Amino acid sequence: MLPRSREAFAEAQRYMPGGVSSAARAFGPVGGDPPILAVGEGARVRDIDGNDYVDLVMSWGPLIRGHAVKDVVRAIAETAAKGTSFGATTEHETRLARVVVDRVPSVELVRFTNSGTEATMAAIRVARGVTGREKIVKFAGCWHGHADPFLIAAGSSALSLGRPDSPGVPAEVAKLTLVAPYNDAAAVEALLKAHEVAAVIVEPVAGNMGCVPPAPGFLEGLRDTCSRFGACLILDEVITGFRVARGGAQELYRVMPDLTTMGKTIGGGLPVGAFGGKRKFMEHVAPLGMRVSQGGTLSGNPLAMAAGLATIGPLDEKAYEALEEKGRYLAEGLKHASLTVQRVGSMMTVFFTDRPVRNLADAEKCDTKRFARWHRAMLRRGVYLPPSQFEAFFVSLAHERADLDKVIAAHRESLAEIG
Repeated sequence: MLPRSREAFAEAQRYMPGGVSSAARAFGPVGGDPPILAVGEGARVRDIDGNDYVDLVMSWGPLIRGHAVKDVVRAIAETAAKGTSFGATTEHETRLARVVVDRVPSVELVRFTNSGTEATMAAIRVARGVTGREKIVKFAGCWHGHADPFLIAAGSSALSLGRPDSPGVPAEVAKLTLVAPYNDAAAVEALLKAHEVAAVIVEPVAGNMGCVPPAPGFLEGLRDTCSRFGACLILDEVITGFRVARGGAQELYRVMPDLTTMGKTIGGGLPVGAFGGKRKFMEHVAPLGMRVSQGGTLSGNPLAMAAGLATIGPLDEKAYEALEEKGRYLAEGLKHASLTVQRVGSMMTVFFTDRPVRNLADAEKCDTKRFARWHRAMLRRGVYLPPSQFEAFFVSLAHERADLDKVIAAHRESLAEIG
């Protein structure tokens, strides 16, 4: 690190655990210190020492159109000038709700939250309230936020830290979460036969053990099994919603969940989350029906709603075709005999293994030490990547061919360097 970044990171560590506000940002798994970022423009970011990077983190997915998009910035500024928060329904909120309902196949009603974690917490509460059951099924390596029920065989930063089961989660809470291997529908059926399960929650494309697509028939199998056993199927589309297709992964794979959770892209880079689904579930959310509790002072914040509208509005079929082409081009350029590159649309991961990654067990066989060396080499060559083998990275509409070519050239040089 250069002097200003080193000093700034030391200052951050004095006031925040590890110098970060989210464990996923820590550079412990890859070594070195994180650059202290100051400016984002299009597909690039710049740190406080003036170093320029092609950004493949893109705020962990939300910036599908890039950094500081003029009409998004304008929408935020114009909305802020009229008030930053009201704690009441606004027209921005209703407009974004209409967009979500119009575009996401399974969603008939939607409720906004402040984060993806809040959305997944609320979704399982609704499922439990409607079914009268307590247990849920999740998948090893899938990350659904940092609420207690999900920190069991979790993905993302929990994997990188080597602590998939967080201290502080009560044993009685953990007992209510059943875990199955990702891409194994038969294991889920066995669990539902043996237990009264309220909900099965799944990332339709795993993004927190790296990008792991669903195997053919996996999501369809979950839908059938949940229907037969009376469990709610929840698709966690916090990452994939409006990212892999106009209507999310459920449109791409033609699977209809009972409930869907969203975040990231629907806020255009501002804090946001949402959960929605069929009326028979959502009409039980307070103040309706059984009044399943959910609330938040800043839920539906007008700035986030305005940013989401400005971000999602231009995402037509041509936009998704462009994202697909950019993602395909980069993935082809990153291929190497010693690696596995997995991609769905504009999200992908370079796995340091020569075999396909289908689940957590496969992901854990990756050479994380080699990944760490590669990550450091890529950063020196001006490419900013997630500091974990177990994260997806993202291409945006702002990435030009020159940006992707720079990443590919840096990749080849970095592989040659690390051996």
